[in-house]
Amino acid sequence: MSVKDLYMDCFRYEESTLAHYIYHLLVEKKISLEDDFSIKDLEQVDHEKVKDLIQNNVLGFHKVGIFSLKMNQNDFVFIFAASKQEAIHFYEKIFHQNPLNCHEYSLDYQIDRGNDGISFRDMRKEFESYPAIAGYFKRGEWM
Repeated sequence: MSVKDLYMDCFRYEESTLAHYIYHLLVEKKISLEDDFSIKDLEQVDHEKVKDLIQNNVLGFHKVGIFSLKMNQNDFVFIFAASKQEAIHFYEKIFHQNPLNCHEYSLDYQIDRGNDGISFRDMRKEFESYPAIAGYFKRGEWM
């Protein structure tokens, strides 16, 4: 796989750490976008520099996941949030109660919507701010 393709996948799938490693190697001119990526390329990394890049978030990653929070035995709400804690806090603020549990789902999980399906990753693009409620699920039906 080319460095460029891998780098773009890092942004598409929010792989912040690997993206920062590749960024460092590109800046240091140890690899180019046209090269084929090899795991051996990572042996050339200055880990302290990459740690600083990640801590300073120089690539501007703002991870948002999807969390299922159980309201009662049959009802669930899906919330886009940066973390499990943020999802729970948002739930408590909106519903004035604690969720029974909270589980993170893959953004690539497909759900039925209308006559078609959509992944949470694609659905997330419809929101401008987070946390946000993506939808409700009642055992046996998506609402």
